[in-house]
Amino acid sequence: MNTSPAPTYAQRLLEESGLTSSHHPIDVMLVSTFLERRYRLSGRFERLATEKDDTFKLSTESSTCLVKVSPPEEAEAVVALQTAAMRYLESTAPHLPVQRVKLTADGDDHVTLRLNDGRARVLRVFDFVEGQVLADVNPGAEGLARAGEMLGLIDVALGEFTHPADRRGLAWDIRHFHQLSELVEHTPDFEHRRSARSVFRLFGENVVPRLSDLETQVIHGDFSPYNIVVDPTSDHFVTGVIDFGDTVRSAVIFDPAVPMANLLGRTPDDPWRDACSFVAGYQRQRPIRAWELPLLPVAALARLTLRALITNWRAERAPDRREYLLEHARDDWINVERSLAVSLDDVVAHLRQARHGLS
Repeated sequence: MNTSPAPTYAQRLLEESGLTSSHHPIDVMLVSTFLERRYRLSGRFERLATEKDDTFKLSTESSTCLVKVSPPEEAEAVVALQTAAMRYLESTAPHLPVQRVKLTADGDDHVTLRLNDGRARVLRVFDFVEGQVLADVNPGAEGLARAGEMLGLIDVALGEFTHPADRRGLAWDIRHFHQLSELVEHTPDFEHRRSARSVFRLFGENVVPRLSDLETQVIHGDFSPYNIVVDPTSDHFVTGVIDFGDTVRSAVIFDPAVPMANLLGRTPDDPWRDACSFVAGYQRQRPIRAWELPLLPVAALARLTLRALITNWRAERAPDRREYLLEHARDDWINVERSLAVSLDDVVAHLRQARHGLS
């Protein structure tokens, strides 16, 4: 008789999100073989560090491509969702600088690799987007607003998009935040646990009662400073949008909440300033409903707290990567605490001004 306890909701969600298994790098020679056979591509490979996929930069004689091989735990339907969203934007909003999917010689947008253990992995090729990511520049208020405008345009363009897998389970989706409170126990620092519980309380009191009322659609899901390519000398500023790996149907306000979370604490003396500048731009293209706006800073705090919690949880499970994981999110708890110290009523007042441009 199996006496092991049934997995919790959080454990099932983390597993469905591909966060519970160790990564086994794919053989680059296997990737090379399929690229030559199906895409007629060959050249010099450079492996890039990413969270889950095997990712390579491929330099050919005439161009540069990005090659991604999905992790074996990620369902083929989920990969198809990501690809379909990118191709939808390319066809319905070609003016947006969304990374393009390259087709095989036969016109397919992916190749399924069947491994010896029976599992499938999906190989895709994209145009390589050259330039700096937003995380590596120091944009002012207008630059951040331009980035916000781009996400607003993407959300408007995705408004009618649907896909059979768009209701996937994803731990990073903020709508599940209140169901992941058990992750607090994997955080060793008492002050960090206290901050996390404060955010869970805010989310439970303000967002959870309105979850079913929030406007929903398919969203990008991870419009972080590492997925926004910029050119500070360009009038458009944003020159590329990459990585649709967290595409999901969720509340629309959770899309700008992700970059807000990444921008919290960037200016320690005014921790919400840059996040509010981003939202100012977002609302130029897609105004947020008046009653939903007060929920946005709570959602941003939830997302930042979620990243810190998942990082600690993963570091505990993968001691060989512990130092790398904790370094990647080393300021998260500091920024949560700084942001909690500010009156959210004041933040909401600032956000309301964003309807009329930068304040």
